[in-house]
Amino acid sequence: MGRPLKIAMIGHKRFGSREGGVEVVVTELSRRMAALGHDVTCYDRSGVDVMTGDQTTARESIVDGVRVVHVRTIDKKGLAALSSSFFATFAAIRQHPDVIHYHAEGPCVPLRLAHLMGIRTVATIHGLDWQRAKWGKLASTYIKLGEKAAAKKADGLIVLSRSAERYFKDMYGRDSIVIPNGMDRKIPRPADFIASTWGLSEGDYLLFLGRLVPEKRPELLIEAFKGLDTDKKLVIAGGGSDTSDFELHLHELAADDPRIVFTGFVSGKPLEELYSNCFAYVLPSDVEGMPMSLLEAMAYGRCCVTSDIPECADVLAGNGVTFEKGSAESLRDVLRDLLARGEHVSQLGIAAKAHVEKAYTWDSVVSRTLAVYEGEAR
Repeated sequence: MGRPLKIAMIGHKRFGSREGGVEVVVTELSRRMAALGHDVTCYDRSGVDVMTGDQTTARESIVDGVRVVHVRTIDKKGLAALSSSFFATFAAIRQHPDVIHYHAEGPCVPLRLAHLMGIRTVATIHGLDWQRAKWGKLASTYIKLGEKAAAKKADGLIVLSRSAERYFKDMYGRDSIVIPNGMDRKIPRPADFIASTWGLSEGDYLLFLGRLVPEKRPELLIEAFKGLDTDKKLVIAGGGSDTSDFELHLHELAADDPRIVFTGFVSGKPLEELYSNCFAYVLPSDVEGMPMSLLEAMAYGRCCVTSDIPECADVLAGNGVTFEKGSAESLRDVLRDLLARGEHVSQLGIAAKAHVEKAYTWDSVVSRTLAVYEGEAR
């Protein structure tokens, strides 16, 4: 390991949270870098965890060796990320870190301020966020400003996929470094809590797990599933994100099919059991960066079905099944075929687990990210 670095993390919601993939990545990087002897500070948003309802405190704390600082946040749609990233940047600059690591496009807007102060900046683009359906024209324009700041001013630019690498090269002439997310090895859990709570047993349900937002297309999965002649259930696990009307719409779509089960946000033991016991995991997204839920499902040895967008297909690398993006009919055909081929489903799950354990390790992610901090990666 090189010299100990003073590192600031900005752009996530809350350290230790599972509100999204960004939070998982920031938490893993921070914990592991702190364990290696680096001085890591996470600048968290103030407010309420949208998944658990937990209220943050104003106190600074040390968690798993990581300094956690809560910064002022205007808790309104479209303003939370904007306000917190600026206040976090001001707070970080005062601490004179060796590097500020920005996560996601919108929070990169104030990256220019850190750059002007002579602080090394690194940006990780977790996805082209301006494409997400929940943002209106004004918000999308602001997010693109963050993308441009990252492309033009960041000392190091990290992307999660080859398609994102091509995008920044074509759009800005900017070289980036592909560092995919990591994943720990997973131990399957028997159906215990999920059996007593939702009546679920091993292999008797399909699983969607993620934020209930339009770009993940859970309504497409519901439409495809309702046309299947099967005794298996469809479990929709996750909570909304600025889109409570959309979540209500999903419940209305599923109201006439008793096979469809909504669990709400899950974590801990229920989450582990849902992954461990599903017949197949389905992610029908139109837009992704690099979905952590997909990596997790593969790590649990599940057969995975995704849309054919590169961000998902590249992760599967042939160890799963894809369908035509946006097509309920294509998704229904794929699911119908898998439901008739149980042995094939098991084989795909075994292959998926082996692939993730070989290709996506946190040790590699951490070492390569630290190299970017030092200006050594190419």
